[in-house]
Amino acid sequence: MRPADVAAAEAVARRALFRGDAPETDAVVAARGVRRVAHLLGTDPGGAWVAAAGEEIVGMALGLVREGIWGLSLFAVADEHRDRGVGRELLEACFGHGADARGHIILSSEHPGAMRRYARLGLDLHPCVAVAGIVDRARLPAADGVRVAGPEGVAVADAIGRAVRGAGHGVDLPVLLDDADARLLLVADRAFAVIRGPRIMMVAGRDDDAATRVLTGALAATPPGATVSLDFLTAGQDWAVRACLDAGLALSPDGPLFVRGDLGPMRPYVPSGAYL
Repeated sequence: MRPADVAAAEAVARRALFRGDAPETDAVVAARGVRRVAHLLGTDPGGAWVAAAGEEIVGMALGLVREGIWGLSLFAVADEHRDRGVGRELLEACFGHGADARGHIILSSEHPGAMRRYARLGLDLHPCVAVAGIVDRARLPAADGVRVAGPEGVAVADAIGRAVRGAGHGVDLPVLLDDADARLLLVADRAFAVIRGPRIMMVAGRDDDAATRVLTGALAATPPGATVSLDFLTAGQDWAVRACLDAGLALSPDGPLFVRGDLGPMRPYVPSGAYL
């Protein structure tokens, strides 16, 4: 990928992800996506790839490496160019960026083709559920010790992520927090969550109690009456499932998590779709 490809690559991914829903043409969503793609092209040029038909970008893949952990941030092929080997070549090139990584992480969609590709990379599949719904605020317990952090909180969250995932998020958190409605929540130096409007983007903690408290604080900080969502809850994240069910949210199937190698305990942990 080259800098001149960023906008077109983001547009291909957005069309593939939203498939005609309103956010496909939302200027805020597009600007956020461009920031994401440009950021990862800057930090990981070896993991940023596009497929072109003539001068048209028809596929893209973004992989990142953080402290020896490789992750797939974004992968998409235009509908009319699927089943031609484009996706396979893109994924091979992107995965090659993590050839020497000690651990690998992929958050998959529910698309059968995507799951097949990731499983054939030799990663272990972990089923996931998602939660969504309108928070019943009368049922929320007090979230003691939760505070909204500014930029100074990024270093704290970075250390927590390193303990849980095996690699920190400090390089990527400022981009995730660049939106006006995004906030970083902390429980001392024990847990953090990132929220953006009604979406809870990421949660990690050093123990279940702190992670539950910061998740409760995140649920309380979402806009009243909005449909709140949190994705990619694997087995072992029962603390998060309980907190969300207690708040009145509902469970549904989600795409699986694929992992391999020397990672952290990955618990308590709910990853970010963009930055893992």
